[in-house]
Formats: sequence, C-alpha cells, structure tokens
Amino acid sequence: MRPMNRAAFRTFAHRKTEAMEPTQAKIDLYLVDDHSIIRAAFKSLLNKQEAFRVVGDQGDARKAIEEIAELRPDVILLDITMPGMSGLDAIGPIRKAVPRAKVLMLTHHEGDSFVQQALDAGAEGYLSKDSEPVELALAIQAVHRGDLYVSPKVASALVRGVRPNADGTSAPSRIAGLTPRERQVFQLLALGRANKEVARELEMSLGTAKKHRENLQRKLDCHSAAELARLAIREGLLNA
Repeated sequence: MRPMNRAAFRTFAHRKTEAMEPTQAKIDLYLVDDHSIIRAAFKSLLNKQEAFRVVGDQGDARKAIEEIAELRPDVILLDITMPGMSGLDAIGPIRKAVPRAKVLMLTHHEGDSFVQQALDAGAEGYLSKDSEPVELALAIQAVHRGDLYVSPKVASALVRGVRPNADGTSAPSRIAGLTPRERQVFQLLALGRANKEVARELEMSLGTAKKHRENLQRKLDCHSAAELARLAIREGLLNA
C-alpha cells in the first residue's frame, strides 16, 4: 500500500475533524406582527445571524397559527396588538398546535398587566421592541433552551394585575379581568368601530356585539367610545 503524502494526509485529517465536529442546528423562527415593515426588518436582522433562520412570517394571528402548525418552528416571536386576534389570545392556540415551540413576546407594550398575562398564557419570554439586537439574540437563545426571559426593561412589571398610579401606589388593572373575546371587542371599540363592524370582523351576530359592548361599558365604567379609547391608551393597547 502506498504511503499517503503529507498534503493528502493534512486534507484527510482536516475532513475527518470536520466530520467529527457536530454541526450546530439553526434555531427556526417565525415572526407574527401586523406591520410588514417591522417583519421585514426583523427577518433581515435575524437571517444575518448564524444561529437563526426565519422560516415564516405573518401579519394575521389566525393565519399564523395555521402556518405554525405546518412549519413547526422552534421559537415564535409574537406581537400583542393585532387586528382580529391579539397576540395574547394567540398564545394558547400556538402552544396547542406546536407544544414544543417557545413563544417570545416582542412588543412595544411594557405595561405590567401585559407581561403577567403573557406569562400566564404560556409565553416563555417578554421583550421590548426597543431592546438592542444583542438582547434579542440572547432572549431567543434563552427561551429556546427552556429558560424564562423577561427584558430588564419590563422585569419590574411582574406584579400580577397591578398598575402604578401617578403617586406611586398600586391600582388594579381595569382590563385584567376581561376574557379574550371581551379584549378583542374592547380593542375594536376603542378604535372607533361601530357594533356592525365589530360583528363583521369578529364573525358574531349584531346582537352579540351589542351585548359585549354593554358588558364592557359596565365592567370598565366607560360609557362612550372616547372613554374606551382613553382607557385603551392608558393600558397600552393603543398608541396615543
């Protein structure tokens, strides 16, 4: 048998070493945000990193759930305020569709009630969109390995159902007790939608939409669209 020359040996040894080294699998990500520009920006940012691969994105939470069930990503980056179904309401169906997937809330909402509701619903992480890219990468990796990650910016908001008053004392969140359906109706009403529009968008009867409006006005002590909008802004559901 002819002896292997040095150059051939180095090539062989290098290839053998490469074969022995385990290749680190990319973390498959799915983005859910109703702003297409934001999705495009995050997709570009994340796809440039070796550890990540964006396998899909969607601006509608209901459609996202269907695609997530097919694509089975490792981590879902999920916004809160979206038309039709909010991110908070989508957490449960997402976890049911892909139980092993991790949910990281990525949102502008830093209100304490949102943080607690997201974690109670099954999210593994909560991150502000104002966070630095390096923190986003750390958060994705943390939730992927099974750790809980809450941005330091919102970590102090983990007091269940409590919001700070202007004088620093605590007051209960007025929307913490709403059902997912009531929260959907509340958001649409706060946007100025009429009962007919609410019924059409949420696929319910006009009578049911009117009943939800009456219940919300009683529960929240808001008796006009303007009052509902002001409350939604204070709670972080709408931008001022």
